[in-house]
Amino acid sequence: MLIINNLTIGENMKKFLLSIAALVFITSSAFAERYVMVTHGEGKDPFWPVVQKGGEDAARAVGADFEYIYNPSADMADMASSIQAAAATQPDGMVISLPDPAALGPAIQAAVAAGVPVITMNSGLESSASLGALMHVGQPEYLAGQSAGARAASEGASNALCMIQEQYNTALSDRCNGYGENVPVKFVDTTGDPATIQTRASAALQANPDIDAILSVGPHVCVAVDKAVADLGMTVHHSCFDLSPGVMDLINAGRVSFTIDQQQRLQGYMPIIVLHLYNNGAGLLPGANIPSGSGFVDVSNASSVAALAGIDR
Repeated sequence: MLIINNLTIGENMKKFLLSIAALVFITSSAFAERYVMVTHGEGKDPFWPVVQKGGEDAARAVGADFEYIYNPSADMADMASSIQAAAATQPDGMVISLPDPAALGPAIQAAVAAGVPVITMNSGLESSASLGALMHVGQPEYLAGQSAGARAASEGASNALCMIQEQYNTALSDRCNGYGENVPVKFVDTTGDPATIQTRASAALQANPDIDAILSVGPHVCVAVDKAVADLGMTVHHSCFDLSPGVMDLINAGRVSFTIDQQQRLQGYMPIIVLHLYNNGAGLLPGANIPSGSGFVDVSNASSVAALAGIDR
């Protein structure tokens, strides 16, 4: 017998109540919102696992299912295919990084035309609205580069290299060009492979003896470039973008002046929250794009930020 609030209920009623509870559970699971995130990247970049964790945490908070699709090959055709395949499953929303609007734009437009709400994140701010995305969550990259260059110049930088690991990524070019507003800069193309980054940084430094500064536009680039500088026994002003435990170690050791934090966890977290509110709040949206950065991290605040620099931030 089952006793609820001092009332005795027969076995048949007990079975009925258990059946209803099971039905509610099955129904809620069957109709859970489902969101898909598709991002670019190369190789061993420690940036994206933090973004993924942000998306997972947000989905858990709203009771949604979450799928993360990562394209480490840097092949934009492959990424476009991933977007198309994900959109064909009719998720309740998609979150997409946009490093190459020309290559990825048609796939995003097709997803929107098929009724899938899309929010772009990380890169592609300038192209997001024209492709039909609801909004963008990310750092204004050119302005962030300008800020980095202005600070580097104030700290003595006068002639710089900008190490860029994803040539297709307009966000990284914007960082370098923004930096160049304040410090003359030469682009050095490299890849996402740390050994290749180190080799090309070393060659560029030896070929340009007048260089006194370097901007590394990714955390793994920052670490690899530092190895090249150390091996050559040089002293240069080195600044970076994004956080990782390795970057924090270099700041604390005085080998990197500062890094710019674009708060990549927010780039993963906020789009899922916004899509959930959009789907459950009569299509309501924030009044503007959400800028996730930028913020300077240097030796003055590194100790308080260090615990937030990895996957658990």
